[in-house]
Amino acid sequence: MWQAMVKSGTLLETLKQQLSMDSDPPFHEAYKTLFDKTIEKKIIPKNEQVVMVEECELPLIDLSRLDHGDEGEREGCKLEIARASQEWGFFQVVNHGISCEILEEMRFMQERVFKQPFDIKTKEDKYLNFSAGSYRWGTPTATCLRQLSWSEAFHIPLLDISTSPPAGFDSLSSTIGQFATTVSSLAQKLAEILAEKLGHKSTFFQEHCLPSTCYLRMNRYPPCPIPSEVFGLMPHTDSDFLTILHQDQVGGLQLVKDDKWISLKPNPEALIINIGDLFQAWSNDVYKSVQHRVVTNSLVERFSTAYFFCPSYDTLIHSCHEPSVYRKFSFREYRQQVQEDVQKLGSKIGLPRFLVQSQ
Repeated sequence: MWQAMVKSGTLLETLKQQLSMDSDPPFHEAYKTLFDKTIEKKIIPKNEQVVMVEECELPLIDLSRLDHGDEGEREGCKLEIARASQEWGFFQVVNHGISCEILEEMRFMQERVFKQPFDIKTKEDKYLNFSAGSYRWGTPTATCLRQLSWSEAFHIPLLDISTSPPAGFDSLSSTIGQFATTVSSLAQKLAEILAEKLGHKSTFFQEHCLPSTCYLRMNRYPPCPIPSEVFGLMPHTDSDFLTILHQDQVGGLQLVKDDKWISLKPNPEALIINIGDLFQAWSNDVYKSVQHRVVTNSLVERFSTAYFFCPSYDTLIHSCHEPSVYRKFSFREYRQQVQEDVQKLGSKIGLPRFLVQSQ
C-alpha cells in the first residue's frame, strides 16, 4: 500500500500538505530540509514504528507493604523490586505517596504552560521564571527524520523550583515542589533497596544524589502528522541512576524486552520506574538499563513528567563488586562522551564505551 501511494504521488502530496500546516513548536520550519529531502527523494524511512507492537503491563509493585506490612511482606516487596530491575529494567509502583490530586494538578499545570505561545516558552527565564535554556524541543543535531524527536520539554533543576511563580501560575511551583519532594524521597528509598539486594549497604546515594544534582522534565508530545516516520522520543537509555515517570492515559512509551519492542499499557495511578546507565554500571550489570522510546500520535497530544536521580558531575561511578565490567568514570566524563557521540554519530553509544575490555 505504501509503495503504491509513493508511486502515485498520493503519499508525497499528503506529506507536503500536512507538513505545511503551522505547528507549535515549529517543527517543519526548523527541520524543513529533513522533510523536503524525504519528499523530494521519495524516501519513506523503514521506521520500526510501522510494525505492530504488542502491548503489555509492567510488573506492578504495591509499596504500601514497605511501611505497613510485616517483615515477610517487606522483604517480598524488596525482592520484587530487585527482580523487576534485573529482568525488565522497568517496573511500576502504586501507593507511592503522591496523591491523585497532585498528579492531576501537575497534568493541568503542564497543559497551561505548554499552551503558552512559542515566543513565550523560548523566553522562559523572562516570562515563566524557569532558568534560561530549560525549554528544549526537537533534536538540534538531527541529520535525518529518524534522529528527530517530535516533542518539547522543560528541564527543571530541583533547586530552580521557584518560590516566586510567574503571573497566572501561582500554584505551579507549589505543585512541582510537592511532586519533586515525594519522588526524591522515593528515589532514595528504591536506590537503597536495590543496593541492599546486592548485599551492599551504602550511604552512596544519600551522599551523591542530592536536590542540587537531580532534575524534573515536563514533556509534551504534540500530535504528529506523520507518526509512522518520526519518534516522539528517539530510542535511548537514561544517563542517570533511576528515572521516575508519571504519564497520562494516551500511551506511546515502548521498551525492549527479550530483544523485541513492547508497548506499555498506561496506568494513571502508577509511577513508572526505570533503571539508568549509572545503576547498571554500579551494579556490575545486575540491574538493566534498557532501550525505550516514545512513539507519536496523529490525533492527540501526550504529557508526562520525569524525575532524574543523578549524582554530581564529579561523582566517580564504579562497580560495587569485582571484577568490574566497566572501568571507573565520573558522571561528567560519561555525559561528555554521550554528547560527543550524539553530535558525531547522531545517537548515543553509552555504557559500551566504558567496558573494561574496550580500554
